Amino acid sequence: MSKIAIIDLGTNTFNLLIVEVRSDKTYKILFQTKISVKLGEGGINKGFIAAVPFQRGIDAINIYKKIINDYHADKTVAIATSAIRDAGNGDEFAVRIKQESDIDVKIISGEEEAELIYAGVRKAVKMSNERSLIIDIGGGSTEMIIADQKQVFWKRSFLLGAARLLEKINPSDPITDEEIKTLIDYLQQELQPLFEALKEYPVKEILGSSGSFDSLVEMIEQRFYAKKTSYNETEHQINLNDFNVLYREIIRSTKEERMNMKGLIAMRVDMIVVSSILLNFIIQSVNIQKIRSSTYSLKEGVLDQVLFADFK
Repeated sequence: MSKIAIIDLGTNTFNLLIVEVRSDKTYKILFQTKISVKLGEGGINKGFIAAVPFQRGIDAINIYKKIINDYHADKTVAIATSAIRDAGNGDEFAVRIKQESDIDVKIISGEEEAELIYAGVRKAVKMSNERSLIIDIGGGSTEMIIADQKQVFWKRSFLLGAARLLEKINPSDPITDEEIKTLIDYLQQELQPLFEALKEYPVKEILGSSGSFDSLVEMIEQRFYAKKTSYNETEHQINLNDFNVLYREIIRSTKEERMNMKGLIAMRVDMIVVSSILLNFIIQSVNIQKIRSSTYSLKEGVLDQVLFADFK
């Protein structure tokens, strides 16, 4: 048996997954965690990683390196996404990681990111021959994938991550109706390629991937059903009526009020506002009838590729 460590270097969080792989290529999760790094803070729309988040990212990797060593992982795969690939000093950041931790970072394209998200979601969610719209709202980018259980029909990475949108509109506390309209007008313009694709490949269902969707699931479970979400399950239903009620609460709330909302972790207190507006806009625009959430995302997709496609 071998041990594999996967690091997903996202814009908001660095995620670590360590698994033990059996001879039949099934695996057991040994350890997983995430560290909030907010790499985009102060520079995401200017095309660089600012000094303070740059160091936060390096510190997080050094913590992960120690954990990986403690577990005696045989292989480490580190994948960098939007904040790093779009930053002028992204390559410098990857070099620093190599120098300090001896971990090689692979900076992937938005197209590759979308493919890996699809691979991860497909492992977690029971898909069929009905097409779904997979959405992964990251900090730097948002991936949209139209797919069924067998294939991807269309995919694109949009520069519409929650950290990017927050910095762009710099919302009031609480966000105003005018700011919501400004954001929706921007989304309407930027998401035209998605709406064109959906004319060719219509869907009735959204499959949300990790991140903001994890928070929405947790908030709905605690707000409406007074229970904590079991993450032993890899797929969760999001009732549309529950989401509509929660959405109205979120956009009317102050930051302080959101800090006290059950199920919402601190690092998503600001981003849940723009993430929810983005999701609601798509639901209304596409006439979505069903939402499910996958607890798997990019890192599980990377693991799948490592195990079955000799990921380089």
